[in-house]
Amino acid sequence: MLLYFSIWMILNVAVIPCCDGASKPCQRRDFPEATSFVCECSASYCDTIERDAKPRSGQYAVYTSSKDGDRFQRQLLMLENEAKHDHHLTIDDSQKYQEILGFGGSFTDSATMNILNLSDGATENLLKSYFSTEGLEYSAGRVPVASCDFSSSTYSYADTPGDYDLSEFELAYQDIHYKIPVIRAALDMSPRELKLIASPWSAPAWMKTNGKMAGGGSLIGQPGGQVYQTWALYFVKFLLEYEKLRVSIWGMTIQNEPSAGLIPIYPWQSMAMPPEIMRDFVKLDLGPKLREYSYSHVKLITHDDNVPSLLVGSQLIYNDEEAASYLSGTAVHWYKNRGPDSYNTLTDTHLEFPDKFIVATEACEGADLFAEPVMLGSWERGERYSYDIIQDLNHWVTGWLDWNLALDMNGGPNWANNQVDSPIIVDAERDLFYKQPMFYHLGHFSKFVPPGSVRISLEASEISPLLSIAFKTPDDSKVAVILNELDQGVKVTLQDTDLGELYINAYVPPRSIQTYIW
Repeated sequence: MLLYFSIWMILNVAVIPCCDGASKPCQRRDFPEATSFVCECSASYCDTIERDAKPRSGQYAVYTSSKDGDRFQRQLLMLENEAKHDHHLTIDDSQKYQEILGFGGSFTDSATMNILNLSDGATENLLKSYFSTEGLEYSAGRVPVASCDFSSSTYSYADTPGDYDLSEFELAYQDIHYKIPVIRAALDMSPRELKLIASPWSAPAWMKTNGKMAGGGSLIGQPGGQVYQTWALYFVKFLLEYEKLRVSIWGMTIQNEPSAGLIPIYPWQSMAMPPEIMRDFVKLDLGPKLREYSYSHVKLITHDDNVPSLLVGSQLIYNDEEAASYLSGTAVHWYKNRGPDSYNTLTDTHLEFPDKFIVATEACEGADLFAEPVMLGSWERGERYSYDIIQDLNHWVTGWLDWNLALDMNGGPNWANNQVDSPIIVDAERDLFYKQPMFYHLGHFSKFVPPGSVRISLEASEISPLLSIAFKTPDDSKVAVILNELDQGVKVTLQDTDLGELYINAYVPPRSIQTYIW
């Protein structure tokens, strides 16, 4: 416990909002065969993003990041009294859609270990890059309950067989010394409420049919039985212990990727929980247990799996009124999203269950078979992030959470040899970290679309070569994000119906992402 407090004192730094001056520019570093570059940060220097005031009447601001060289390049320009370009985007805030919950990443063991492997100054700069007013201003985070593959080993909080009352429940070393200190530092840095969503990968081995945390298997017995009651109590104990250490959980998913547990040789922690079992577990065990311990305010979130099975699974769960009464929303992962038609399932699910939010809780590059885990400077991986975010949010998703906040140069550590990429890669030997193009693509949303923003109508005058989306923020600003995946620039006029005969006449550079604010 003394080590926990010593780490906390190191990280509990005063965060000074960015001044009126210019942001610190990217310190560019090129890697061989990379399609773009990374921004290198150290204990003594890291690029920042100024927190811009709302543009004055008649002005708009545009931030640009591009494959060739820009990283949040800011321009302040004037609205014009004529539409100059044939390609036209019309924004109409009389047509409102979903409210935005936020954007963020995951506090895995691996991520928090990598963050703390840096010197104090570099750790501070990395956390500022994500959570402070100088950085992306993340407003959401995911917290694994016990271990996942991005841990150094498998562990649970209750390893004593037959301890159905969980009298020996105890948080792990990894929680006390890695996850919680980093979460606490992020909470204290953040100018926004940081919504934390917890997710379990597996119950303790003695509660499962296969006797292991890894591989296939489910909870022993049936919902309403002794093991399911104990598993529900496990959720409550986790909430209580984190709360004791000043970390309040906003929401919990019921099971990470429950379909993975149906695969007997699945290589890391998993647990099968088909929709029918999840439904009954919620109404017989978990929902009542949370209510009993005064945790009904914690948002209970179903599915937490890939999109193709979303609608059928939601129907099996939400059509049970008792189960639905305990549930607030649905979580999805991005791994099987292929092409624009795959996103229609999100809209279909929203239209059938409009009172339940949808939030994207996991995405990463480098996870595909034979993919290179880490590709420093890959612009294409950043584009895939932006593409998925825009498609998700245009199909009623309310928030988007990345996977690991930071990984090492090999995309780990990962006990199951499942290394992947991350928006920040840590080079601990040199006490450096690298901000990937993915970092900046995510920032074009998280920095400028705060929680409480509402997606509004954006219509193109023709089949658009661009991907775009618009929002109205809580301070009544308008925000549009435009992604250009083409190798040539595109001239476009943005028309806000509230502005009458005033227009934004813009140029979207090749292979770029832009955020417009007015």
